[in-house]
Amino acid sequence: MAGLGKIGIVVAATLAVFALGATTFVGSGVYDIGADDHHTKLTLSLIESLRDRSIDVRSRAIELRYVDAPDRIRAGARRYASLCAGCHLAPGEAKSLVRVGLYPHPPNLAQEELSDGRRAFWIVKHGIKMSAMPAWGKTLDDAAIWDIVSFIRKMPDMSADAYRQLADPLDAIAKQ
Repeated sequence: MAGLGKIGIVVAATLAVFALGATTFVGSGVYDIGADDHHTKLTLSLIESLRDRSIDVRSRAIELRYVDAPDRIRAGARRYASLCAGCHLAPGEAKSLVRVGLYPHPPNLAQEELSDGRRAFWIVKHGIKMSAMPAWGKTLDDAAIWDIVSFIRKMPDMSADAYRQLADPLDAIAKQ
């Protein structure tokens, strides 16, 4: 029993030293948190692992609800154009003024196949801390988020002209 007491003291002392070191590091301000200075490889690896595992665990229970109705895809395209394209780009775009200053750079959704709709839904709804990705679930209902996710699924195969026609609200009025 005396051995367990010593182990407990060693563990507590180790944790205290770690906490003191972390507090000193944070308090020093030595780590540059500016978006124009990249993370160290270790920091980036830890952040990416934390993000990916957190999203994977939380998105597992989401039931896929893709929509294929043209009016819902058009609604998703319009929301994407107004809320997402500045950071995630659109077909025919290679850069944007907002995207240049973001670190880490958000994925170019116009060129990436959507591998997991549950994950995409969760990200759009809840956002990602310290990444400039807002939680659109605060202002959009689930149906609107599924419209965006359903549109994102189709976007990589879309031409710039097709995107503009789909996303442009004036184009829809002209066709009526």
